[in-house]
Amino acid sequence: MASQGTAGLDRLVKAFCYSLQGLKAAFINESAFRQEVMLSLFLIPLGIWLGETGAERALLAGALILVIIVELVNSAVETVVDRFGDEIHELSGRAKDAGSAAVFIALINAVIIWSLVLLT
Repeated sequence: MASQGTAGLDRLVKAFCYSLQGLKAAFINESAFRQEVMLSLFLIPLGIWLGETGAERALLAGALILVIIVELVNSAVETVVDRFGDEIHELSGRAKDAGSAAVFIALINAVIIWSLVLLT
């Protein structure tokens, strides 16, 4: 039984390390990710300061964190598509466009949430 706990803990530590590697790779290789992280480092504390309730603070911060999450997924899609070659393919283009659209919708979501919370 103890070895299962160790294996589980070992798996958890490895998963954490892989996550850090992914964040580092995205930060190094993806300019949009860097921009969104830098903007969030400014806006999340601002949102926590401007929000009047816990729910407002959570909405303001969560909307920005969602943008970062979606950007990471978009980067993963683009990386996998690029891994298979540089040739133009309709499905590759659709996959990349869908990832980009997801980021765009997450950004619109953040703007709407910030507007509704702060302007109403």
